[in-house]
Amino acid sequence: MASRTTALALALAGTAAFALAAPATTASAAPPGTRDVTAVLFEWKFTSVARECTQTLGPAGYGLVQVSPPQEHIQGSQWWTSYQPVSYRIAGRLGSRSDFQNMVNTCHAAGVKVIADSVINHMAAGSGTGTGGSPYTKYDYPGVYSGWDMDDCTFAVTDYADRWNVQNCELVGLADLDTGEGYVRGRIAAYLNDLLSLGVDGFRIDASKHMAAADLADIKSRLANPGVYWKHEAIYGAGEAVQPSEYLGSGDVQEFRYAYDLKRVFTSERLAYLDNFGEAWGYLPSGKSGVFVDNHDTERNGSTLTYKSGANYTLASVFMLAWPYGSPDVHSGYEWSGIDAGPPNGGTVNACYQDGWKCQHAWPEIKAMVAFRNTTRGQAVVNWWDNGYQAIAFGRGTKGYVVVNHEGFALSRSFQTQLPAGTYRDIQSGACVAVNSSGWFTATVPSQSALALRVGAGC
Repeated sequence: MASRTTALALALAGTAAFALAAPATTASAAPPGTRDVTAVLFEWKFTSVARECTQTLGPAGYGLVQVSPPQEHIQGSQWWTSYQPVSYRIAGRLGSRSDFQNMVNTCHAAGVKVIADSVINHMAAGSGTGTGGSPYTKYDYPGVYSGWDMDDCTFAVTDYADRWNVQNCELVGLADLDTGEGYVRGRIAAYLNDLLSLGVDGFRIDASKHMAAADLADIKSRLANPGVYWKHEAIYGAGEAVQPSEYLGSGDVQEFRYAYDLKRVFTSERLAYLDNFGEAWGYLPSGKSGVFVDNHDTERNGSTLTYKSGANYTLASVFMLAWPYGSPDVHSGYEWSGIDAGPPNGGTVNACYQDGWKCQHAWPEIKAMVAFRNTTRGQAVVNWWDNGYQAIAFGRGTKGYVVVNHEGFALSRSFQTQLPAGTYRDIQSGACVAVNSSGWFTATVPSQSALALRVGAGC
């Protein structure tokens, strides 16, 4: 989530009035297998997501796509209106129920699983009519919730050292659902089950730390598939009462420290320090962690790198996809100057790199590394090399090798790998690189760029 002044960046959401239509026939997604990279198409309309699954995500090897909250929400052009739900109907800015169903089926046909961003901690503030025509007033969402279903605390969260305050008061003034109440748990589970009936493969749970871990575990137990994939947004804070590790029992947890540290290392420290990046830095277990270079909140609050960070951003993304820790999210959003700016064209993406759409998932340097990650999955880090400063290189078993040159000058040298002998295509530059029978190759890597070789990509 995040903050709004701290920027209502809190991916807020909740629920309400739910019109359960008869579920349409859904396609089955192929198991993701070795593909664990998620493209987060932030504020993309469902029709645009469907096209991108076919044109880019499937062919590039992305295993999953995460879509912004589909439920009915307050009206307005700002991005955060998507995170202030007024009902559980699929009737938001990004598309209708049929648009959503068609998107799921299309993405599945392209071999891409669908993750729905799900805001279940709270409901919208204020009053008015939602994007699907539902009336609402704070604490009253006809047909769904009333004041009886809210937590007793009606003031804002102010003290992250106080568990009760964090989990019972109102996040940036939004109506806080009492997730300890059986009826509320049932309504939330019904919404998630509705999405499952449409073929959704998993959920990002927004603002998890503002709900007790036991409450979330109970809600998940009520799902048609209690083992469905969950990814909790539980932001680490030193000395805070609620810690991300509490949520490992019901799903993966986003490891925000990973992104914070990448920014610090790439902007003010040495890449050489990354030789043991991951659990040795105090992070959550690799197999239960979601990682990212940035997301929609952190790019706006300045805590991580962003598309505005130039080579730092691109190289950090290359490193993330090459390094075997966690399951990566590749954030893909749009240009913004004011932090409240909503999606161009209301979320319609006519083409990447037009109308302000940044399409980071399709940047050649980043997209190429998705196949690298898929190829090298399960392979250990071998042959680490660094110059003590801003140039590093490492292999991934016998399947791949990457060089990241963050220096202000070109790097020319020979590198030892475990790759089979042959001629490989550098998937970053397109150049041909010869690896000899001893696993050595010689190359020049320009300043602020990378080189990556993988089995299966030859010249």
